[in-house]
Amino acid sequence: MTVFNAINNYRASLGLAPVKYHATVASLAQDWSNNIASREVIQHRANFWTDPRALNPNNGAGEVIAVRWDRDAAQLVEWWKGSPGHDALLRDPRFNVMGIGITYTDGNWQTTPNRYTLWGVVNFFGYTTLPAGTTTRPGGTVTPPADPVGVCEPDAKHQPPTVDLKAASIRSAADLVSIGSDGGVYSYQSLGNAKYGAARKIGVGFTGLKELFVSDWDRDGVFDLIAQRNDGALLVYPGRQTGGFGSPGVLGHGWQSLNISVGNWCANNRLPQIVAMDGSGGLWFYKNSGMTYIRTQAAIGTGNPAVRLSMVDYNADGFQDLLTVEANGSLRLYRGSGLATPKQEARPVVGAAWTDYSGLRALQGVTGAGTTGIAGLGTNGVLEYWDLTSGRLTTPVAVGGGWNGFKLAQ
Repeated sequence: MTVFNAINNYRASLGLAPVKYHATVASLAQDWSNNIASREVIQHRANFWTDPRALNPNNGAGEVIAVRWDRDAAQLVEWWKGSPGHDALLRDPRFNVMGIGITYTDGNWQTTPNRYTLWGVVNFFGYTTLPAGTTTRPGGTVTPPADPVGVCEPDAKHQPPTVDLKAASIRSAADLVSIGSDGGVYSYQSLGNAKYGAARKIGVGFTGLKELFVSDWDRDGVFDLIAQRNDGALLVYPGRQTGGFGSPGVLGHGWQSLNISVGNWCANNRLPQIVAMDGSGGLWFYKNSGMTYIRTQAAIGTGNPAVRLSMVDYNADGFQDLLTVEANGSLRLYRGSGLATPKQEARPVVGAAWTDYSGLRALQGVTGAGTTGIAGLGTNGVLEYWDLTSGRLTTPVAVGGGWNGFKLAQ
């Protein structure tokens, strides 16, 4: 909000119209801010205006980037104003929508001179007709769904880590993970363009599972495994940067009757959270408290009873959504609001015959940087992938076969 207000105050002082906000454009800027911060390099993104999250601008596009050793976001704008090239973008009258990405890291000018502590990216776009969902400021002019419990508020700010995962068991958010009938866990490294490498065994003894989830639960930059056991135990196995997993921590007991999903449900909290559906269709939110027992639960809505629940940004608006598979095969969408509660609206059916898939997994970066999609393991042992970057299901592509007898980790 600091950068948004500073830019529009500057434009107002020049007699220019304010630039509005769009959450999808903001997700584009935030993704790139996190990207360059994790690589510790100041770099513009080529052809960023062609990314689907740019929403097809037809009246100009611009990107400004700045870094700081302190955490004074307002000074990013002051630096841009002092640079003729950047200043020209701040005052360009064509632009009417912007998205802002701010990333805080743990840089130290003496020990990590390339890391900095504050990274800022702003994307500007011009549209003849404003995209649906544009608001006058972050948070919007339309009252969002009420958050009855306020459970999304983070206990602490968690900064994106900078970790080399070349030796880790799971090396990217695009990798696939499976569980064999013998309890062996296997990882398949993404090679880009929906291609995958050979299976690597990364764990043993994972028997008696209802589901297995891949998530950086403790936000240390290394992917962890979360096991939902048939006996009701919920365990987290911390990933090691050098490969393998540490001894499990217990997140809870009594989870056997719930269908759960793990992901960044809350827009203001970088730690993953759990959303679950009970047998009657009730939706529940569980806040991440680290590697310790989960002791908070909040009711966040109701829906149709389902046999499977997955979390993914289905409509490419920057917020995670829920997809449920119902007993009749219907795939139903619950759009997220960035708050604990889903959007208060009808829950559309977006697919049929999804009971033909024994597992679903949300993936990022499978077909390129910034892409989002979902993989499904068919009962025929074929693994298919649907790209969701356009905000809807596309024609699936087969990314693997011979998976009979394996279970796909979410």
